[in-house]
Amino acid sequence: MEDITSMMPSTDLVIDLAITYGGKILLAIVTLLVGLWLIKKLSRVLRRTFEKRSFDKSLQTFLVSFVGITLKILLVISVISMVGVQMTSFIALLGAAGLAFGMALSGTLQNFAGGVMILVLKPFKVGDYIEAQGFAGSVKEIQIFHTILNTPDKKLIVIPNGGLSTGSLINYSAEPIRRVDWTFGIGYSDDIDKAKAIISQVITSDERALKDPEPFFGVISLGDSSVNIVARVWVEAANYWPLFFAMNEAVKKEFDKQGVSIPFPQRDVHIYQAK
Repeated sequence: MEDITSMMPSTDLVIDLAITYGGKILLAIVTLLVGLWLIKKLSRVLRRTFEKRSFDKSLQTFLVSFVGITLKILLVISVISMVGVQMTSFIALLGAAGLAFGMALSGTLQNFAGGVMILVLKPFKVGDYIEAQGFAGSVKEIQIFHTILNTPDKKLIVIPNGGLSTGSLINYSAEPIRRVDWTFGIGYSDDIDKAKAIISQVITSDERALKDPEPFFGVISLGDSSVNIVARVWVEAANYWPLFFAMNEAVKKEFDKQGVSIPFPQRDVHIYQAK
């Protein structure tokens, strides 16, 4: 049986390897640690610079993340070359691994491409209120692979950029003004002109309701138990919900004061006695 000790590397060989590669490995480790620290500091400086110069918030998070990831990849390649790995072989291996990862992470690459398309086409920006992929909220961040929304009740929603860039979405903040629609039902026995005058007076007296474009008030339908009057008024986008809720309450109170009824759904029942 062959002696096990003969299979072990000699002391001289170990010393030679330590002398040859020990310094390189130590230098590579130091370079890696210092490089990661510098990249972290650079990312912070870059973010602060963007903020001071009022750079587009939609691009801030995306560019900082992209620069950080790119620098880390370059750092890893540099550290590997410092150890003594032949870069031609490494690049070939990296290419094969990249192909495998690309096939496995096709969805991730699609999300990256979607993020680029969002930043180029700008269907929305940070701070806009949007509705997409079955969710609605204010855009908090546009990152490399996904976009983060904040809902009015402070829920955090993460949507992949791939579907967000190719699917339909509604941007409620794209235009400076929006139209608010109300429908008020009155009884069939109530005076339509009187009800329209009340609605018009209550809504247009609020300074948040714009005079141009001109408001519209009219009968939109004759329901089963009510005559339905629609009010359409333009407001600044930020005043949409405050005015909507305020006018629902104000019109109801004014109807009560002036004797205009808001009928409940009702049904006439006829009873016939069989002989």
